[in-house]
Amino acid sequence: MDLLIPDSGLLFWMGLVFIIVLFILWKWGFPVIVNMVTERKAFIDESLRKAHEANERLANIQKEGESILQEAREKQAQILKEATATRDAIVEKAQGKAREEGARLLTEARAEIEAEKQNAIRDIRAQVADLSVQIAEKVVRQQLSTDKKQMDLIERLLDEVAVDKKTIN
Repeated sequence: MDLLIPDSGLLFWMGLVFIIVLFILWKWGFPVIVNMVTERKAFIDESLRKAHEANERLANIQKEGESILQEAREKQAQILKEATATRDAIVEKAQGKAREEGARLLTEARAEIEAEKQNAIRDIRAQVADLSVQIAEKVVRQQLSTDKKQMDLIERLLDEVAVDKKTIN
């Protein structure tokens, strides 16, 4: 029965040792353990706070990234719109210049054609005049082939000149 019921002296010393150990633990052990648990809790809380801040920053960065991407898309659309407008203006300007150049070339061609036409008409008139003179010369030679015909012509011309002088005076 000694095993189940300890001796009173042993019980006293066990109680005294237990109280001393409890006092030592209470004085120096538990504050260190509580301090370590408190520091660990503070470290975990700080880590959670930093993780939450990092998540908020990441969310803000994602929002900013989306905003920047949207802004870039808008600028791209605006630049494309301006480029299209510039291209259309350049094409329109080039078409206008082409029309003006075409009209100028057409006007020059018409003027050149008119000048060539006038030159051709002058040449034809000159040739007609030469032919008329040659024909008249042949006709006059034939009519004035004799001396009598020449004298008749001279008298008739002198009479006409005399009549013209009288009408002028």
